Amino acid sequence: MSPLARWNPTVKLATVLVLSTAALLVTDPVTPAIGYGLALAALLALGRVPLRAVAVGHVPFLVLATSLLVVNVLTRPGGDTVVIGPVTVGSTGLTIGVSLALRTLFVGVLSLTLVLTTDPVRLMTSLHQHARLPATWTFAVLAAHRLLEELPGTWHTIRCAQAVRDPRRTAGHLPRSPRALGAAAFALLVGAIRRSERLAIALESRGLGAGPRTTSRPVALGPLDVLAGVAVLAAAAGVVVLGARAGWLTGLGALTG
Repeated sequence: MSPLARWNPTVKLATVLVLSTAALLVTDPVTPAIGYGLALAALLALGRVPLRAVAVGHVPFLVLATSLLVVNVLTRPGGDTVVIGPVTVGSTGLTIGVSLALRTLFVGVLSLTLVLTTDPVRLMTSLHQHARLPATWTFAVLAAHRLLEELPGTWHTIRCAQAVRDPRRTAGHLPRSPRALGAAAFALLVGAIRRSERLAIALESRGLGAGPRTTSRPVALGPLDVLAGVAVLAAAAGVVVLGARAGWLTGLGALTG
């Protein structure tokens, strides 16, 4: 596994939550830009995640960041006039919009780091071991995750079954009419409800929550895991201190004030 994948999931989750919460307090565009660059480099180098997977994972965050930028540029006046092509905007709205957009990308790459480098089973096991979460919570979340993982395969099976039963089908093509897609979505929903009911019955029959449980594959928590979390938080604090001394942390505050 990659270094980020070997990192204890509980410590990794706690570090991501602390950094994401701290990012909400930052109002300048430089700090989240530096944080985003460092987090992205760590994801690619230490997480060994394919570039395509990182790019695809960025799509929803890029959409949200773009919307925040456009809304602030068009609705927040003030500051010097900035000409961007045929549009004239205020520097205050542009600066705040860029800051919010970069903050969104920073939180997004932190989320991708957690999702793309963490095995769900190790995460739930670690949370049960080290965060002392009840087994009823962790096993229920893990069961729900497994159910979601099966949905794409189930959807493909339903669509193929529709194609077999459709007398007007074309070889190599699945039916794409609104009626066919609606029927497939309804069948997927019904199947997911039935599987979730069977999962709940199976968990209850195995005595989930009836008492203490043993762990077949415990997740280790060592000094290096804690040291890695401390190092990441120290690096983030160093970026903030650098910004305070360089002046970009107070620059936006003076601008908006």
